Amino acid sequence: MAFTEYYEEIYSVARNIFEHPELGYKENRTSALIAEFLRKVNPDIVMESFSTTGLKTYLGEGKPLTIGFIAELDAVYAPTHWRADPVTGAAHNCGHYSQVAIALALYKHFYETGLYKALDYRIAFIFVPAEEYLDLEYRQKLLDEGMISYFGGKPEAMKLGIFDDIDVGICVHAMGGEYPVRTVEINCDLAGFLYKKYTFRGKASHAGFDPFSGKNAYSMSTLFNVALGLARQQMKDAEKVRMNPIVMHSDMSTNVIPNHITVGTDLRTQTVEYMKEAAAKMDAAAEGSAIALQGEVESATQMGYLPFVQNRYLSTFVMEAFEASGEIQDILNNNAISAAGDIGDLSYMIPCIQIGYSGFSGTIHGDDFKEIDPEFIYDVFPRFLTDVFERMKGRIDREQLYRRDFAAYEELLASIMKTE
Repeated sequence: MAFTEYYEEIYSVARNIFEHPELGYKENRTSALIAEFLRKVNPDIVMESFSTTGLKTYLGEGKPLTIGFIAELDAVYAPTHWRADPVTGAAHNCGHYSQVAIALALYKHFYETGLYKALDYRIAFIFVPAEEYLDLEYRQKLLDEGMISYFGGKPEAMKLGIFDDIDVGICVHAMGGEYPVRTVEINCDLAGFLYKKYTFRGKASHAGFDPFSGKNAYSMSTLFNVALGLARQQMKDAEKVRMNPIVMHSDMSTNVIPNHITVGTDLRTQTVEYMKEAAAKMDAAAEGSAIALQGEVESATQMGYLPFVQNRYLSTFVMEAFEASGEIQDILNNNAISAAGDIGDLSYMIPCIQIGYSGFSGTIHGDDFKEIDPEFIYDVFPRFLTDVFERMKGRIDREQLYRRDFAAYEELLASIMKTE
């Protein structure tokens, strides 16, 4: 019943973070709050800082295996959310704040009970910034200044060697939508994505006196949107392709035929190979739309995140814990979705799972997202996770694990971008 005793303290931390959301690589207050909490629990704690706001610490030493429990620090840019920061527009309608509180609850429990000493593996608690792929102008500035090399927090941490001694990665994530009973989820695979920009160029002219001499770049972008809509019929259903074009830059006036406009879109697929194929179709749609209206188009591509295929072997321990639980009524299994996360990049290097948990209502990243069952999130669910950890003790088959180095990861990204 330890987590029941911690509940008020952990719930207070969660509310504190929720009410003070911060965007990626800017989570200074959140990081300081985590460090303060951990030092209060363990005055002798040793913590490593990384990637501007990231933190890493261990429980246990001299073990042949290390399991990383990973929590994400950042919020989403959602200025219309009911608890958004009025200055920055950040809001925790992704649920990351609850991940942090769960991680802190687990650290407190394992440390104060000493249960970590009986495990045959170390636990590394890793608090990672910048999971959400946004605020890109700021991140580009950090990249230009040499502060970071990757927009995503986990790829950046991978580059810095934060995961070099981690054999298994465990994440948890809030589940959007309201469930009738307390529910967890396993084996929910995520899409990977590219971030594409298309700048259509035409010719300006007077929209009333001489539209005949113009070449309308806005019309090219409109045709591009139509082409993408029609192209969806040619996309494989199993790949759950998603495209969401938006106007990013333009300088339009109603009395001038617009001569340039930039459209940005992500491109999400379940596999890397189909990502390349779908990107080629998207590029062809842009080029054809420009040619059809006597214009030109320039394209630019940024690598987003890799697809995430959850490790089915590791998920068996979660299923065992669920089947033994008398507090969680339902489990979802093998439901791939088109959301993406940089856990996909980490899973290329080491086996990872991400366990979903209910207790919320509204839509992930939506204005109506909020928690409705904090007792489940901060009491029952952490207790469930300790059972998962316990079931892994002495039973992890090293033959089922794998490791790729960062150079192999970079080679994969290079192969995708070379195709582009």
